[in-house]
Amino acid sequence: MRKRVKVHEPKMPRMEDILNLPVQDPPCSEFSAAHINWVKVEGGRQGGDDIALIPFARVEDFVKGESTNAECPASFRIESRRKRPEGSVTKPRVDGYLEYTLYWCSYGPEDYRDCESNIAECSTVKPSTGKGSRPGRRHMMRGCLCHFTIKRLYTRPFLALIIYNQRSHVDKTGAPCHGILDQDAVGTRAMYAPRISEELRQKVMAMLFVGISLDNIIQHHTEVVQSHGGPHNRDDFLTRNDVRNMERVVRNSLHELHADDHCSVKMWVQRHQKHVFFFQDSSGSEQFLLGMQTDWQLQQMLRYGQNGSIAFHSRFGQKKLKYSLCTLLVFDALRNAIPVAWIITSYFDGQDLRKWIGPLVERIRLKDPRWRPNVIVVDDPLFDIPFIRDAFQCRVLLCLWHIRRAWIRSLFKNCSNFDVQREMFKHLGKILYCTRGSPNIVDVVEEFMQIFVDQLAFMEYFRNRWLQRIEVWVNAMKILPVGTQELHAAIESYHLRLKSRLFTPSHANFWPRVDWLIHILTTEVHSLYWFDQYVAETGFFDNMRDSSFSTNSWYRSLRIPDADVILDEHNLRIAKVISQTDGSMVYTVWNPGSEFAICDCSWSRLGNICKHVIKVATLCKSRQVARPLLAAQIYRQTLLTLLENPPDDPLVLEHAILGATRLQQEIRGLEELSNNGLLQPIPPDMNSQLVDNALVFPPLN
Repeated sequence: MRKRVKVHEPKMPRMEDILNLPVQDPPCSEFSAAHINWVKVEGGRQGGDDIALIPFARVEDFVKGESTNAECPASFRIESRRKRPEGSVTKPRVDGYLEYTLYWCSYGPEDYRDCESNIAECSTVKPSTGKGSRPGRRHMMRGCLCHFTIKRLYTRPFLALIIYNQRSHVDKTGAPCHGILDQDAVGTRAMYAPRISEELRQKVMAMLFVGISLDNIIQHHTEVVQSHGGPHNRDDFLTRNDVRNMERVVRNSLHELHADDHCSVKMWVQRHQKHVFFFQDSSGSEQFLLGMQTDWQLQQMLRYGQNGSIAFHSRFGQKKLKYSLCTLLVFDALRNAIPVAWIITSYFDGQDLRKWIGPLVERIRLKDPRWRPNVIVVDDPLFDIPFIRDAFQCRVLLCLWHIRRAWIRSLFKNCSNFDVQREMFKHLGKILYCTRGSPNIVDVVEEFMQIFVDQLAFMEYFRNRWLQRIEVWVNAMKILPVGTQELHAAIESYHLRLKSRLFTPSHANFWPRVDWLIHILTTEVHSLYWFDQYVAETGFFDNMRDSSFSTNSWYRSLRIPDADVILDEHNLRIAKVISQTDGSMVYTVWNPGSEFAICDCSWSRLGNICKHVIKVATLCKSRQVARPLLAAQIYRQTLLTLLENPPDDPLVLEHAILGATRLQQEIRGLEELSNNGLLQPIPPDMNSQLVDNALVFPPLN
């Protein structure tokens, strides 16, 4: 007799095998069940259910993706949630959880369709889930059974197990109960998501925070819906009542969640976990540290940070606020700065960067693993530059805006003679740009202090504030390329706008409170920049935009014709710029093209970077009044030294060759940055007079 050969069919995995499943991380920012390869599990309570493993950090992306189902738009609510502390289970099951969350489609599970005509008859019907009557949701309940469970695994907290109990949006009869497949839902809101989207809610809230009235919002929304041919989704059904409810939220929003500021901040952090990428409470030797980033800011960082520039604006508000504020900025097509992250800390020494940069970069790359900026711009030479370079995997530039602004404002405050001001400012620039071929930094500083020894007030300020720090800046200048005037103008515009919002007399009583700062940043300031982007992209509400900060000095400089600039390339002591509002008026720019140029216009006399200075610097660059970058010169000097004096030790020689190769690659990279206008050229080295009087640092084109 022939033996029957048994054909072994592949077995369904049991729950014990889930850790052997691949972890799926789709590259799109939001993903749904359609992007995942599902596996059915055998046996147990979850027998027959679809399961998959994803990174726990991407659970929210999955929930959002599932809510945008084209056939059945939904909004998944949290039906139940349980948590366990770590260490609470001695022998956890393979599917044991730290967090357990059940998400259910908002169109279910109760079914009130038969009660719509007579609500009173069904008022005593208790929902099957035991959650009560769900006030305000009865009109939405259509018996949808679609639901899934998320488990943050106990043994692997960075993984989430998705258990999709019912993937179809159907009722207990198996028929579609909402969406375009439900014939009874055609022409009603049940065709669409049960509630307005988070994007529309953010849009309306931002408009309310910037002062747009309810009537204007409704009128604008109606025009937008009509422009694309009528309602296409739930957002198109926005009503006055929806806006009125959000208006009430804005009106009643308070920063003071608790009388004690410390407790109030902790309460805010607990309520806004998705907007907090790092939090360290002050206790013992640990300093207070809070990193915040909203969903919109995350989108802007992904959008403009990819192959773009990210700049630090640190130590803001040290004199008035309880804790200092650091902002990360990106730059849009018009070179306007957009805040994409805020870090509030009680002691900003640069070392705290190691604590929060890692979580921030990880948060970004979870959304897009290929994300990588082109340049990071730092405004403090004490920052851990190697760590920043490694974390972002890109080059680092040095921003001189902060030190420039501090010096020039002190000059205007402590020195009344404009001629003396500009001469001192020029000498300060000479100090900062001391190179290896220049006199010793100590000698240059001593010379400066002897020449202007009669300026007692400024010298006292310089000794107390900068004398101990100036060498750190000079050393940083020798190893880091310098950012451009265009970049500085964008940072300055953000700085002034932030001051105008925070440092008004009406807010003076709140400056000592951190919860107030958090509230203002995440509501008013956030809304301002969201609104700016919305106006720029759509053209709506252009007349309501804050025109004083809508563009920076670099953008305004583009409106000055080249013919209105009088520049003598053989004498770079001064340049003239004809006024655009009064042709009979001419502004004078001293030390033109330099980072330390100064103009006699009213805006520059306030310590700001004016459009005349930037326009002159643009022409200096276009006419190639420059020499190779200081960093490139130092790299080249290093390469030549290696070639002229090769080491005898073969191992040392191998390292030297590798170092030389890396430096060559850096030089090529710097050349690319220079070609793209991201670096400041060094002043020409034609003769000593030109070096002393013409520091040329052209801006971006």
